[in-house]
Amino acid sequence: MLEDEHETTKKIPTPDILEVAKALASELRLRILETLSERPMSVTELTQLLGVAQPTISINIQILESAGLIHTAQRFGRGKICIRSCDTLLFDLPKVPNELSHFHTIQMPVGLYTDFQVNSPCGLVGREGLIGNVDDIQAFYMPERSDAFLVWFSEAGYLEYKFPNPLTSTETLRSLSLSAELCSEALGFKEDWPSDITLSINGWEIGTWTSPGDFGEKKGQLTPIWWVGGTQYGLLTEWNIHESGSSLNGMPSSSVTLEHLNLGASQPITVRFTVKKDAAHRGGLNILGNHFGNIPQDIKLVLSR
Repeated sequence: MLEDEHETTKKIPTPDILEVAKALASELRLRILETLSERPMSVTELTQLLGVAQPTISINIQILESAGLIHTAQRFGRGKICIRSCDTLLFDLPKVPNELSHFHTIQMPVGLYTDFQVNSPCGLVGREGLIGNVDDIQAFYMPERSDAFLVWFSEAGYLEYKFPNPLTSTETLRSLSLSAELCSEALGFKEDWPSDITLSINGWEIGTWTSPGDFGEKKGQLTPIWWVGGTQYGLLTEWNIHESGSSLNGMPSSSVTLEHLNLGASQPITVRFTVKKDAAHRGGLNILGNHFGNIPQDIKLVLSR
């Protein structure tokens, strides 16, 4: 039940302060939170009460949900239902040494890849629906891809992203983590459809995660109601690189260290998700973004300094 997710007081850790503060820095979003203090409401109800267009309400709901200030769920006959997650916020302010400055988080939209190699079936989904034509590789070149919430390809291939490197020449990196919501890609969907998905950073293989399937039987919490018959959600997968090696979902994955990555100041960080042609399971790839699936995030890179 959504009501069970409500807290009286929600504690905001130091690294999350900026995201929550940005979500609160809007009169409309504050009005939405105020309105939800009475009871859970649908997006349609909020639109009527606040006198604001539904697309605008939906966008601001997504921002509040990403910051953890509301929860949403699909309910039959009422569409997406929203509930305020708490009544009071408690912020953990930075201490000396400044905890906030130790972390730098970058979220990369799934459609902002800089290189790719894909096989059909493939495609991209944005806010209004398909971007270009399904199974048309030319769609992967369209400028509208920057707004994609979901990108997929079948069998073998890769998607590559370039992240900015905020480190200066005087800073020392303690760890680097990369996380994303991922799953395999089958025609339509197939719960039992493994795929070996390898992450590499600056050309170094960090580890291979075997996705168990392409999940479509259950609706994703963030997946648009109009998206039916295909991938609904993925699984949050995280790779970490430290001074002594790398791990995948908390388990050792390779001997690659931060030193191997050669993260020079002002040089971009190149991230590639690959399903190899010689992989044991060539089951394709879905990368789900901030407004699709179950996890309200894009591809997230966190640098600990």
